[in-house]
Amino acid sequence: MNPKQTKGRGAQQNVHNKFSRYAVDDSFFQDALAEEESEERPKTEFLAVHPKTIVNKVPSPDIGMNWSMNPYQGCEHGCTYCYARPTHEYWGYSAGVDFEQKVLYKPNAPQLLREFFNRKSWHPDYIMLSGNTDCYQPAERKFKITRQLLEVMLEYRNPVGVITKNALILRDLDLIKPLADMNLIRVVISLTSLNEKTRRVLEPRTSSVKMRLKVIRELSKAGVPVIAQMGPVIPGLTDHEIPEVVKAAADNGAAQVGYIMVRLNGVVATVFEDWVLKVFPDKAHRILNNIKAVHGGNLGETRFKTRMKGEGNLSDAAGSLFKMAQARHLPKRDLPPMTTSLFQRPQKGQLQLF
Repeated sequence: MNPKQTKGRGAQQNVHNKFSRYAVDDSFFQDALAEEESEERPKTEFLAVHPKTIVNKVPSPDIGMNWSMNPYQGCEHGCTYCYARPTHEYWGYSAGVDFEQKVLYKPNAPQLLREFFNRKSWHPDYIMLSGNTDCYQPAERKFKITRQLLEVMLEYRNPVGVITKNALILRDLDLIKPLADMNLIRVVISLTSLNEKTRRVLEPRTSSVKMRLKVIRELSKAGVPVIAQMGPVIPGLTDHEIPEVVKAAADNGAAQVGYIMVRLNGVVATVFEDWVLKVFPDKAHRILNNIKAVHGGNLGETRFKTRMKGEGNLSDAAGSLFKMAQARHLPKRDLPPMTTSLFQRPQKGQLQLF
């Protein structure tokens, strides 16, 4: 490991917040990080916020869903490539280590969801948990907001999707299985790499590769439709693993496997570039140049229909490799649309039987 790398965090610095009038003096922050390294765990601050809404409309044609909700802002998982990092700037924090170290949680989220479902204008539709940061990040073990949201989903029988890279999701199998029995849930498990050393530096506080494969296996055994997502593929770092990732996901029961090409929009590029130069100094420039090659010479990409897969020779090669692996290990594993006809608004004071 590069001696300048900070253990336990993905981002290695607090980058400037574009909404702030003041520049960040990182010297004090780096001293604080050095002190943190001697402790068993770097400290994370949890801050309660009380939004007025919890369900968000998703305008992107690339995502395949119309709605999302996020019980947390910021994420202690510390994935260096995370596209959600810039959202922390709206709260007055940095997209760097602040994003991992200052986690905002929404204790009123379950009540807001009930109020949303009780609107006469709501027609049952698929809602994704989460479209931004991981709903099963370490904070969930303490606050249990995601679990409460799933309870509301089951109560109203509204279809829900879950994206996570944390094995904590198995805690809630008692809620997830009944939802699956009614065809009301899809679970997406992010499986970026099978190399545990890569996982530890790329996604430092996520569940191990072994545990993620166990999650796919246990959920599948329980009859829960599981989709493995190689998100993102990083050319020059993880793209060679595509066949092995598809095979491992299929062998453990995944119904489908997908992939997303890495894109480093805005300040995320600054965070990732600083990280890769410290963690992989011998191949950092190759990785960065490969990412630029799939995005028209840029580290980021914002164009719909292009940003998720990229373009050019490297992108085409990754796509071809994925299609061949999918044809070999996951032929004809289609999932039916989730059910919307079971939606109900419980009567006040009436006991609901799940």
